[in-house]
Formats: sequence, C-alpha cells, structure tokens
Amino acid sequence: MSGFLDVPVAVAYHLIHWLLAATAFTGPLSAALAIVLFTCSVRLLLHPLARSAARGERARAALLPEIRALREKHGGDRDRLAAELTKLQQESGTSLFSGCLPLLLQLPFFTVMYRLFTTATIGGEPNSLLGATLLGTPLGAHGLAGSPLVFVVAAGLAVVAWCSVRWQDPAGGKWLRLLPFGTVLATLVLPQAAGIYLLTTTAWSTAERALLRRGS
Repeated sequence: MSGFLDVPVAVAYHLIHWLLAATAFTGPLSAALAIVLFTCSVRLLLHPLARSAARGERARAALLPEIRALREKHGGDRDRLAAELTKLQQESGTSLFSGCLPLLLQLPFFTVMYRLFTTATIGGEPNSLLGATLLGTPLGAHGLAGSPLVFVVAAGLAVVAWCSVRWQDPAGGKWLRLLPFGTVLATLVLPQAAGIYLLTTTAWSTAERALLRRGS
C-alpha cells in the first residue's frame, strides 16, 4: 500500500507547498488554509458525483412510503424484507447506498492527507510539512496532543454533524444519520491536519446537500 501511495503523496506534497506559497500572506494561517484549499479542490472534482447522489436521494425519498409499508408488512421476516427491498430498488432503478459513493471516493484523498503529516520523508527528502503549525500546535500532532486545536476542530465538526443529521436522507437508515458524529471522535486520534481536512469536507458536504436540495 505504501508504494502504491508514493506517487499521489508526492504530488499532493508539491501541491500543498504551492498552496503554502500562494497563501504566505496569511502568515501562521497559511498551512491550515492550504489544507482547506486542497480539500475544496478535491470536492470540486467530486461534485458531479454529489449531484448524481442528490438525484438518487430524491428518488429514494419518493419511495419512502413504500419502504415503510414493506417494513411494516415483513418486519418479522428479515430475508423476505431484504428481498422485497432489493426488488423495489431494482424496479425503481435506485439504491439505498448510492449516496455513499462520494464519501467512499474521498477515502484515498484522506489517506494521502494522513500520510502527508505522518511520514518523516517524502521522495527521499525530509518532510517539511511536519513543521507546519496552527495556534502553536504542529499539524502532525495526534489527538489530544494537539490541544487546544483539537477542541476547536472537534467543536466545528460537532456543529457540522448536527446540521448534517438534520438534513440527512430519511431513507438512508439510522446508522447513516449517526455517521457524521463519528468524525468528532476521529479528531481525538488523527493528526490535526487530517482533522482540518475532515472539518472542511464535511462542511462542504452539508452546504452542498442543502444547495442541491434547494435547486431541486
């Protein structure tokens, strides 16, 4: 896995450095701003998939009464319920889990960000990003070692998670509605740079979903 990621990590490394130079006028905020801009670039690339997921969400919402009826009718027979839900999805051309695709496709980018701030050398040279800081905290510091920055990021994620749950797809299932709050717990163990990435991408997702719903 490490060798497979060497090239994308090196490319992201140079991109982050370019963004650092472009945002140098912000002083101590430049490293965090570079991460935010990197994340926004990733989300722009994934925006067409988000639009497709939004269309699927509207289709699933239209099926919600039928899904509830099937759960009431076959709630005691899980195999029959699963078969009927699968049949309904096939007939309507929708999937209860299609909305997860944009999230899954972000995982490689998240992994790259994680390695950027945890790897001592990149391309055979010392990783200068490990010296980047915000609020006096190294962006490579993990979890509570990144205090007080970790609490700032966790609080931001909690607010975004609350907003996200309010606008969650009602047909997505209870576990999907609680998933955003997992990012808050993740900040307690991840490097601060990865926490900033999570905060930016989840805020983008929440705003994007709201705008796409308004435009529907």
